[in-house]
Parts: sequence; structure tokens; C-alpha cells
Amino acid sequence: MWKQKFPVRQENKVERRMDVEELVITLAFPYEERLHRGITLPGVYAFLPTEMVTNLPFIIHGDFVLSSSRETILLDNKWNQGILDCVPSAFVNAFISIVKMTENAPVSNLPWMFTFLPINSSSYQNFNAIREAIRLKLVDEEILPSDESCTEQKFFHRPCELGRIMPAFWDIVEKARKEGVGLHNLSSHGTYVLHSSFDIFEYDNILNFLGVGPVNFEWYAKCIQSSNLAFGVSEAIYLELLLFLAENWKNIFHRTNIKNIPIIKYVDQCGYVSLCSITESAQQSHGAMCMSRQFRHALWLIDWNREFRGVANRFFLPESTQEALRSCFKKEIILEWLKNHVHVVAISVYDYAAALVDHIGGNTKLVVAYAHFLYHSISKDFLTAADVRYLCSIMPLVDNYSNVTATTKGKILVPASGSKWASLIGSNPLKAEGYIELGEAYLHRGNFVGQITPAKKLLEFLGSHVAVSDIPSLSPPNAAIPAVSSPLTKENTFLLLDWIRNLKNRGTPIPEKFLTSIKVGNWLKVTINGSSGYKPPAQSFYYSSSWGNILQNGSVFVDIPLIDQNFYGDRISNYREELKTIGVMFEYGEACAFIGKHLMKLASSSISSKDRVLSILGLIRYLRTKFLPPDEFIYSVKEGRWLKTSHGYRPPAGAALFDEEWKTVIQICDVPFIDQTFYGDEILCFKEELALLGVVVGFTFSKSYQLVIENLKPSSCLTSLKADAFLLLLECIRCAKSTERLTQTLKNAKCLKTNLGYKPPSECFLFDYEWGCLLQVFSCFPILENAYYGSIMSSYKNELKRLGVVVDFEVAVKSFVGSFRQQASLSSITKDNVLSFLSCYKKLKRTSHKFPSDLKNCIHEVKWLRTRLGDFRFPRDCILFGPKWKSISSIALLPFIDDSDNYYGKDIHQYRDELKSIGVVVEFERGVKFVPSYLCFPRNTHSIAPQSALSLLKCLGILLEDKNYTFSKAFVSKISEKWLKTNVGYMNPGNSLLFDERSDLKPTDGPFIDEAFYGSEIRMYRKELDSIGVIVDVEKGSTLLASYLDFHSDFATIIRIYKFLAKVEWVSDSETTRKIWIPDGNENGRWVKPDVCVLYDKDGLFGSQYNVLEKHYKNKVPLLFFFGAFGVKSNPSLDDYCKLWKGWETSGHKLSYDECCAFWRFVMQHKSSKNDQILAESLVKVPVDSGSDGIMLVDKRDVFIADDLQLKDLFVRSSSHPLFVWNPQPSLPFLPQTMLFELYIKIGVRLISETVQKKELSLTNGLELKQVNFTNITIGKDLVRLTLSFLAGSSIKMEADKRHEAVQCLLNLTVLETLEPVAVRYTLLFSSGETQEVTATRMVRWDKENSKFFIQKRDKSAGQKNLLEYATYFSEAIAEGVLWGKQDQISSLSELIKLALILKFNKEAIGFLMKSKNLQVFVEDEEFLSNAFPN
Repeated sequence: MWKQKFPVRQENKVERRMDVEELVITLAFPYEERLHRGITLPGVYAFLPTEMVTNLPFIIHGDFVLSSSRETILLDNKWNQGILDCVPSAFVNAFISIVKMTENAPVSNLPWMFTFLPINSSSYQNFNAIREAIRLKLVDEEILPSDESCTEQKFFHRPCELGRIMPAFWDIVEKARKEGVGLHNLSSHGTYVLHSSFDIFEYDNILNFLGVGPVNFEWYAKCIQSSNLAFGVSEAIYLELLLFLAENWKNIFHRTNIKNIPIIKYVDQCGYVSLCSITESAQQSHGAMCMSRQFRHALWLIDWNREFRGVANRFFLPESTQEALRSCFKKEIILEWLKNHVHVVAISVYDYAAALVDHIGGNTKLVVAYAHFLYHSISKDFLTAADVRYLCSIMPLVDNYSNVTATTKGKILVPASGSKWASLIGSNPLKAEGYIELGEAYLHRGNFVGQITPAKKLLEFLGSHVAVSDIPSLSPPNAAIPAVSSPLTKENTFLLLDWIRNLKNRGTPIPEKFLTSIKVGNWLKVTINGSSGYKPPAQSFYYSSSWGNILQNGSVFVDIPLIDQNFYGDRISNYREELKTIGVMFEYGEACAFIGKHLMKLASSSISSKDRVLSILGLIRYLRTKFLPPDEFIYSVKEGRWLKTSHGYRPPAGAALFDEEWKTVIQICDVPFIDQTFYGDEILCFKEELALLGVVVGFTFSKSYQLVIENLKPSSCLTSLKADAFLLLLECIRCAKSTERLTQTLKNAKCLKTNLGYKPPSECFLFDYEWGCLLQVFSCFPILENAYYGSIMSSYKNELKRLGVVVDFEVAVKSFVGSFRQQASLSSITKDNVLSFLSCYKKLKRTSHKFPSDLKNCIHEVKWLRTRLGDFRFPRDCILFGPKWKSISSIALLPFIDDSDNYYGKDIHQYRDELKSIGVVVEFERGVKFVPSYLCFPRNTHSIAPQSALSLLKCLGILLEDKNYTFSKAFVSKISEKWLKTNVGYMNPGNSLLFDERSDLKPTDGPFIDEAFYGSEIRMYRKELDSIGVIVDVEKGSTLLASYLDFHSDFATIIRIYKFLAKVEWVSDSETTRKIWIPDGNENGRWVKPDVCVLYDKDGLFGSQYNVLEKHYKNKVPLLFFFGAFGVKSNPSLDDYCKLWKGWETSGHKLSYDECCAFWRFVMQHKSSKNDQILAESLVKVPVDSGSDGIMLVDKRDVFIADDLQLKDLFVRSSSHPLFVWNPQPSLPFLPQTMLFELYIKIGVRLISETVQKKELSLTNGLELKQVNFTNITIGKDLVRLTLSFLAGSSIKMEADKRHEAVQCLLNLTVLETLEPVAVRYTLLFSSGETQEVTATRMVRWDKENSKFFIQKRDKSAGQKNLLEYATYFSEAIAEGVLWGKQDQISSLSELIKLALILKFNKEAIGFLMKSKNLQVFVEDEEFLSNAFPN
């Protein structure tokens, strides 16, 4: 309970409690359950409860004035209002007492007290005002505690000074405090933080009521930065902090300074946990922040990153942080935030290894360490074999010079120490090809991050994944090996053979230079006739005893180097394939070849003697007798040029041994015969051996024709051959496999006899009885003489064809086509050629031969047929004349074939079918396509016969059967000439009409085609006429019909045409048709433009300006036709009316009453802001009423609107000419006076009240003035009170001090009374410069400048009129003086004062008047009045 006394204010006193000086207010605060129940119970007590449920959480008790039912208090009672006005102060005092006076109570006990705050609105407006007043007072009180956990002292602050922090951050703060992190002074960051006991969800409404908002978002950055949250709390709380940031990042924190404070933990290059900001992480200022994709790899990556000293700019979240993340609630949100906003990258061991490669290249220790890293990573299954294979392919290596070099796949040698390649070769054999030798560091034991690598284990690893090579797996260079240029030890010999075996097994090509150096190097130990030595493998033999003795006994035996099998032992026999690869020979045949090559070498060094040749032949015979094949020996010697012939020394193959059988052949060829003179008859004993060597022994055609071809004489020696010689050559062509040289030689020789003499085969034709007639069309083809060669010639068609003779119909046709084209190009194809060709063509059609496309194309593509036009044309462009062409031929120059006696004659018609098949037009229907192109009207188109015109239309009809057919521009141009006869003369189709009896027109009404001339048949060609532009639908020809209107003067005809045009809704689209007939009787009249016509003139004002069509065409033609077709105006427009008015202005015409009404009625009907502007610019004069003589028009600057009747009366009585605008009397419904005056104002007519110049005449010259008390003239307290209430009213709302200043001028007045009238002079200024003055009397004047108020002494017995005049002038003067500068309010105040003055300021009447105007006097105004009127 809280009880408090308040003094009673004067304005709240009521009659029944006038003696009460103090109010006692008691507030009751229900507790716990009663608190919640209290808001539904009565909230107001007046010793007993009322039934008013206030919805406030406390009860108000006071000495309230109750309603008659005692159920409620009187809310509009000023006593009750005084009590209610004190409730906010009482509540605030009680509340502060409750909150602050409990010194020992902990802050956690305070929040429940705030449930007494009236946070819910009431259903009573008065109590809502109390609620708002309480809130406004509380927000300025220090009532809320801040969070100062470092001290037991409670600190209170105003609600606006406190801020709330988010619940999630409160949880972090509380947990951090429990772990000892110093977060005890949260209010030290620029904002007092609301105590946590209050900062919970259930107090949201209370805190919102008090206006407590959240802390600035930058507060969190300051708080986190000033604390040790990242390092001082456990990983679980640290992750809660990250989760808090992640969940609020997008909407809140990404725009704050949090991104710039160190908050992200990572392990640096020395292995220590450090912090970086979110911005630094995102921008990778310290490097990329990473975490392990798999947790079991986390420590491994952190340790190795320390080992590599962070060279890859990759730093990892601590292992403890990563482990905590695995089990963290909402870890997905944190991970997503770390990824997208902190740019923490989840990487695998593979990703890390791949990133390292680009950063370790300059440090040999790190490069070696990297190899150990890969070795141990795959050993622990942290990397797959495929991963390691790729990483090894890109990792750098350290060579034997301690240089770091890039890995080159397959180009790495094991260290020289202990290698096989060094023992065989010595120095690096592949250095030139980019091979590097690994440094010895890869052989040593290693210890990294506690992991031991045994000696040589790393080299084994590299051998598996980097392809580190040694013999025999090493790929040899494409270069000679110096070691094989001298003898090799037995061990190195077998090492070399093992190397070759390995290459062959792998399928690796052995480099040519490498293999050659081995083949030709003197390193292989051999025996020659029992003596030891060293030879190249390519000159050595691995022998067997089966053929050795025979070669020893041969007469031409050559010493052979044999591998020393005693030296190498049995092991050498295991390398037979490898020995073969390096050139060692094994077979008897190879030995024979060796002997042969040796002999050929001797032969090349000197001319072969007779004995040496006979010795070679003898060796072949010896080998045959020993049953050993001599093939290899023969092969080795047969290509040598050691046999002497008639052509010099030659290989045996291609030579011949001469005898009598060769005599006939030598006529056409020159064979190389063996020189029997040199060798003697002894050579004849070796025919079989010569034959084995390739010598031709004895002539047999089947064996020797190829030799004939090879030794053929040149073409210059083969001209004019006899028949048997040429037939022999044809037989050679038939039998030989390769005849190119023979055929080429004969093609260029003039060896064939034809009807045109001896010709080369390529120019000749073999005659064929079926198609040979084609060759006889022209006399230019050389045909073989059948009588000379006999019928056997036809059996050699294929051979002749190979020589170039034309034997096939198709080829002959090509030649014919060429000649045909040539003759046609020269226009040399004669009448006989054509008839011969057509005859042959007819013959060939009866055979099985199909015409080749070349011939068909030639016939169709060449201009070879002569026409009557005197030129040659393509067949498709020619017509064979017939009877149907007779009519059309008179108007079209068609390409008929020239069948005159001077050329083809009538015989050409017997080949009608042949001509048709080659494209000539023989039917009329197919030939009409020529008509449009060849149309040629006579100069005098009037001479075109009807039959010709109808024939032309028939042709067009046939063409139009093809829906896609279109006429050419040339045809359209020709057909557009004036050749069609119409009822108005010869016209072009586009200006012609086809008559339709259904149109209600007559044929003479327009350019209709003359059916009397063409006959009714012309109507059958409606479609054809339409296609050439004739208008066949009369409705579509309405414009054309209209263009001939001015040819008519008969009114009946014109009406008939107008009716038709109206029926089809025709609209004029050109100036030529924009004419309207204005009749003068039936036969006379004139054509006028639509611009000078109107349909209607309702008031008859425009008879002299326009032709009114209603007069001439009413009930004859629909008048709207003229509106739609010609754009004739229905009625005169505003511009027309303005021009009419202008005419009246300049003519001095006096208007009749009806004329003036008609004009202004039109203007009022078309009133708009735009039209008002037009009138203002157009009208110079306006109407004034000048009596019975009519209505005059006077300059609008000298005419006025009588808005002040007193002024009007003054000037009317003093003026000799009209001054005021006309308005109809009585007022007309369509011309209301108010609207007419508004229109006059917009046009430029001035109001008399605004135009007249007012001058107040002096009152000081000789007048007797008497000063009187201003209260005597009603300028007293009542007038000032009434004025103050008006100034405070809703229309002005003037502040108190401004009101008092405004009425002070009334109190400062000096009132002077005179017996004389107070005079005023009014002056009007006209456009001519002249003026007119009138004088009026007023009873009151206020001289503002001198603060003097003049009044004419009033005769109080003068009656009501005098009183009303005085009240009017007085109120106007007072209102104008008080409201100086507020012209819009003067009239209202003047009327108010006038009415009060007439009522003689009766208190009750004035009170009612003020209430009716919603005016009141405020306390401050009453105080002002009390001071101004102390008595």
C-alpha cells in the first residue's frame, strides 16, 4: 500500500468540495496470485469498490465523485480529473521506494517488482493517459540495475542508458565466469548492460514499455576484444562463441568491428597456438586457415606443418578445437560459417601435400623431408597409391650437385654409389636428355616428426613411385655408348645383354644410335681361323657345325669371325635373341649372304673379270650339286652391276641371252643382250644358272612381253605402225601386269589410222553401229578405219580404251557434248546438224542406251534452236507454233521455233515428240508461262482486239492455277498500261472496275469495264482481272469510284454514289477525293473542301463561315457519312467560336440576347482548364449590358465583376457607361451566374473589390476630435476575451504569447470621436489611363501607425440599420487591425465580433456563441485579462 497527499489545484475544485485543500491517494499493489487476478477486478475505489476494470496492475483509491449508480466515477468531472492527474506521481514515488529502499536485497529479487508497471492498455482513455504519464516519468528515473558483477554495490540507471545483450551471449558470459574468465565489468564498453536478472524473455514487455533496447552491435566486439574469451575458456565454450557469431553473422556482425579482432585460433609455424582476426583469415594475411578433412589426420598435418615451418602458408586450427568440433552441437552451422566467412578450408593430407609442392623448391632439406612425408603418409594409409603417384610426379628432387630440380617422369637415375649404370658406363649417360642423378641424401636414414626412415628405404619408395632408374630398367639414350668402342669384360657383356633383354620384354623401342653403337663397336670377342680378336656384333657369327665344313671347302670361301664360345661359356647360349638384336648372325643363309656381299664389295672396287663372273656361276652350280640352297647367295649378288650386256654392266635381272626368236621383237623394243663376244661360247653352258640370276633365256611371249614393255622404243619411233605391229602391242597390253609405260608411250604416238589420217589413240573413236550416228552429226570426230585393221579390232576394246581410244557411248557423248557446246557458242549449228541430231535422237530412243546426264544437260543448257525472233535459244525457251497461239501472238512476241522455209521448214514438226522430250514447249497450256515476259502491246493500245484481251486473260488463268505463282515487276509494268476499255475511256487495270449489278450503281457512275465491247464473257475472268489489278469487288473500289465524283454534276448521281460509299463505310485518304458537292438545284453546284463544312449549326451562328450539310443532305444521305469519310466537323469547335467572337470584336457588332446566350452556353458546355486558357488568350473583349440596343463588347480590362454590391452601387450611380460584365437576367439553368463569373475571372476580368484603390481621407484638418474611454465603445474585456478565444481556436492555433501580443494593440489604442463622417475615396483605373473616383462614408477607422481609433459619434436613436452599419464597420476595423497579414481569417473574426456587438456582449449569449464556434479561453489568457483589466 502507498498513501500520498497532494494539494488541490484551483481549477479542480468543485462546489461540494470547495473547502478541501488536500487530496489523499492510496495505491494498492496486489501480490503474487492477487496481482494476476487484480487486472480483472475493480481498479478504482471510492471507499468502496466501483465496477471499473482499469486493466492496471494496481488499485487506485481516492475521494472520487461517483455517478448516480455509484458503479463508476465521473470521468469528465474536474475534481476526479485532479485526483487522476496525481496518480502518476504517486505511483512513481511508490515504485522508486519499493525498488531502491530494499538495500540488502540482491538484484535477483528486484524483477518481480516491475510487474506492477502498467504495460497493458486500458479500455478507458483517462487511464491510458495515466499509464503514459507513468511511463514518461519512469524513463527519466534511475530504476534499472546494471550488471556490475565485480562489486556488491547496486548501480541504477535510467532505462534509456541501459542496453540488453542477446541471451546466447549471456550464456557464454555466465559459463566463462564460472571458468574464471574476467568478464565482471560488462558496462565498461560505452553502454551500461542491463543486469542479467532482468534481461530475460519474460520481462520483454516491461523492458519494451520502459524503452530498453539492445546494446550497439559494436559492443560485442569491444567486449570480446577486452576479454580473454578465446584463450581463457574451454574448447566447448569457445565453440559456443563461434556458434553465436555464426548464427548472427549475416544479419548483425558482418558489418561490425568483430571481423577485425583476433578471435580465430590456429597453430603457427613454430607449433604455438595463436590468434588472427576474421578479416585476416578471409584475406589470408597470415596464410590460409585450414582444418583436417578427417580428424585422424589433424595432428599429423599440424606436426608436419611445423616441420615444414609453414612454408605453404597453410595453418591449422588446433587439434583440440577440431576434436571439439566433431562432437559440437550445431557443428554444421559453425563449419558453414568458417567455410564461407572465415574462409577456413577443410583439406586432406593430399591437398596439403599438393599445396606444399609449390613452396619447398628452394630448400634442399625441405625437398628431402617432403619425400619422407610422402613415404610415411602412404605407410599410414593417409594417402592412396594413386595420390602418391601423382604427387611424386610433381614433387621436386635434389640431385647429386645438391640442386633442386623438377621431377621428370622416367628421367631419374639412382645415385651413382653402388649403381649398375656407373659400373657399365661411368658418367651419367642421359644427362643430355634431361636425366638427373639423385643426391646421396636419399640413401641415408631419416628422422622427421618422430618417424624413422631406415637407410635405402626412401630410395626403394622412390623407385616404386618416381620411376628412379638403373640398368637394366633404365631406358637408354639415343646416343652412342663410349664403353662399347673397346673390349668389354665378361660381366659387363652379360649386363649389356640383360639390359637389351629387359628393353625387349618391356616392348620399349631401342634407340637407333644406341643400338648402332653396340652393333658396330669392337667389343665382342671372336675367333677367326683359330685366332682370337674383337669384332662388332654385326660382323660376327654364332655358328653350328652343319654348314661350317662345306663353306671351308668352297672355292670362294671367305674368312668368317665366330663368337668365342670358350671365352663366354655356355651362358652365352641363353642370349641368342639378344645377340640377334645386336646384329650377330646365326644361319647358313646369312653366311652365304656375307660371302656374296664380300664378293660384291670386291666387284664394286674394280671391273668384274670374265673369270670372276664364271666363278660366281660355278659356285651356284657347286651349291646345287651339294644340295644346299643357293638362294641367299643369289640374292646377295643378283642386284650387283657385274654382268656385261649390250647396254653396259648391269644386274643379271633384266638382261637376255640372244637367239633367233628375238628378231621380230627388236622392231619395237631395245633389249639388253649379254655380251657373248666378251664372254665367249662358254657362257652358253650356264643357261640354268643365268636363269636363276634373272637373265631371260629364250623368247616366249608369256615370259618376255614384260621385257618388251620395259625396253620399248620412244613414241617418236612408233608412228604409222603397221596393223600386225600395233596388234602385237595390244596383246602386250592385254597380258602385262604393268602397262603404264607402254600405254603412256603409245598415247602420244600417231600410230592409229582414222578417216582423218593417222592420229594418237587419245583423239580416236571406235565406231559403234548402235550409237555411231551421234559421231556423224558433226564431221570433226576421227573414227578408226575398220577396213584397215579388220573386225578383230573390236575384240581389243579394253586395250584401246586404256590407250585413250573412245569406245564407250558415255565417253563419246562427252566428246559430242563438248563439240555441241562449242558449235552452239559460235552459233554454228546448222539446219542439217539439228535435223541430223533429232533423227539420231529418235534412233537412240529405240535402243537400250540411256542418255547420260551430260548430254541431257547440254541439250537443255545450250542455245542451239533458232526462233522466229532471229536468235538461238535454249529448248526450254522455245515454243513449237500451233493454232491456239494465233490470238495471243498479236500482243506477245513469243519465241516460236523458226519453221519457215528459209530455216527448219515444216519438217521440224515431225520431231514434235523429240522436241517435247528435250524441253521445247509444244502445248498451249505449258507455254502460257512465256506470255507475261513476252507481252508486247501495240503502240496504239486502242487497237487490241477483244479476242486478244480475252486470250491474255485465259493465259493468266492457267498461270494462276499455281497458287504460288507471282507476276514479275516487268509484267506488272507492262500490264499497267491503259489498254482496258471502260465506260470512261481506256484505263489501266488498277483504275478499272468490274461492274456488279448488286451495288445499286450504274455502269456510267465510274470506270467500269465496257461489257458491250468485251461481251459478257469478261465476267468469267474475275480472278484473272483481280490478279492484274482490276478492282473486281466494287466495295474495295470505293476510293476509285470516289475519285471520279468530280466528273459528275447531276445531284441524283452524286447522291447515289454517296449512298454507296456510306454503305461500304468508305473513308477518304487523299486530297483528290476530299471534295463535297454543294448543290444549287439538280444540275448546278460547286465542289468544296470538307474543311469549310459542318454537319450542324444548332444556333445558326455560322451560316457565313461554313456550308451546313444538314441543309442539303438531310434525309438523302446519312450525315454521319460526311463525318466518317471526310472528317467533317459535327459542330463548330471552340476555335471556331473564338474566331466568331473575334469577328464580332473587330466589327463593333452589338449582340442580341440569343447570340450572347448561345455563345456562352457553348463555352460553358466545353469548359476545361485548357479551354479556359484558350479563351483567356483569344478574347479581348467581354459583353456588358447596354440596354435595349443590344449587348456591347468592351475591353476586358475596363469591365469588372460586382463582387462588392456597395462598391457596385457607388460606381453605377456615378458612371455614364457600363462597367460590369453581362449576365443573363433571369439566370438560366445552363448559364449559372456563379460559374459564369468564375469563367470571366479566368478570362481576365477583375473583381471590383480587388481592383478598386481605397484611400482614407484625412481626419485631422479642422475636425473636432474628442478622446473617449475605449470601454465606452465596447473595446473592453469581453471583446479582448472573445478575440483571444478566436486566436486560440483550431483555425489559427496561435500560441499564448503570440495571442497576447496580437491583442495588446487593442489595449494600446487612443479612441477619438468626431461628429463628422469618416470618409473613404475609391478609385478605378482604366486601360486608357483615365480614372473614376467615388466617395463613401464609414463610421470607424483604425490608424495602425499611430495607434488611433476614430469613430463617428452615433445617434443611438437612429434605428437598427444604423446599428448594423456601425457593427459592420467596427468589426471589420478591429479584425483587420488584429489579424494584420492573415487576410483569410479577417472575415470570420469580423462576423464573430459583429454578432457579439449586436448582442451587446451579453455574457450568456456570448458563452453560447463561443461554444457553438468551439472556442474557449485558457488559464493563461484569463491571467492576461486579469492583468490587463485589474478592476
